[in-house]
Amino acid sequence: MLKVEHITKYYGDFLAVDDLSFEVQEGEIFGLLGVNGAGKTTTFRMMMGLLDYQKGKITLNGKPIDYRVTDQIGFLTEERSLLTKLTVKQQAIFFGVLKGLSKKEILKRLDILLERFEISEYKEKKIKELSKGNQQKVQFITAILNEPKLLILDEPFSGLDPFNVELFKKEILRLAQQGSMIIFSSHRMDHVELFCKKLVILVKGKSVIEGYIKDIKKDYRKKNILIKGDVSKEELLKIGGVLQVLEKADELEVKIESEEVVQSVFEYVKNRKNITKFMVEEPSLQEIFVAKVGETYEK
Repeated sequence: MLKVEHITKYYGDFLAVDDLSFEVQEGEIFGLLGVNGAGKTTTFRMMMGLLDYQKGKITLNGKPIDYRVTDQIGFLTEERSLLTKLTVKQQAIFFGVLKGLSKKEILKRLDILLERFEISEYKEKKIKELSKGNQQKVQFITAILNEPKLLILDEPFSGLDPFNVELFKKEILRLAQQGSMIIFSSHRMDHVELFCKKLVILVKGKSVIEGYIKDIKKDYRKKNILIKGDVSKEELLKIGGVLQVLEKADELEVKIESEEVVQSVFEYVKNRKNITKFMVEEPSLQEIFVAKVGETYEK
């Protein structure tokens, strides 16, 4: 288990991370989210033992994170961190040796991963000769060569097309099934919802939302109703509790302040003609993120 307990980090007088706590169990994919400058990168670096902190404690399976356990950690950074003049094979050996692996074990694992990511033919090619998407694959491969117990993924799908997103997704889920603890960070909330059951959202270094996504959505009272048929946007807006009506292709999305408003909208809709869709749905994580982060900045 990864335990982050009441971590506080200052840069001089600037408070970068403010009393942050969370836990990640074996086999769990955990979302750590926030706008730029929210404290995510600082938190990642503290989790890897690269930065000290003023208060709190971080442990991996009960042990403080230092050079005795960092070989058990993998990190895919948002920025490219590859040595572009090396070949893919040389890059893997370089990072694998740093993680305490033998050259024989590195090459064995590399061949397996290159085949999974469908780039076996690039093994002897220099990094600079690869496309951005294939460079991202190599960077991911080097992050998981050591089969990490803790894997930190910062914008892992950057530069990938939908097909390659699926390749990454399969490997991330495989690692979780094998027991890896995975920290997943992305500005794409739809990607977060693909993987994560639990998350923390940071604003100015402090947690503003935390817990299970299903509970976060349930507690966020605003809902959406999707309607397809002969209805009037103007009449819907007159119903008490209707906040907004958006036109989306051939249907309307009605945003309401709480579930109690559903009945009022339904009473209007049931008397209209050609209604082929009336569906109440939870708000997206994107909606909740924007609303909660906005509220925090307004205070």
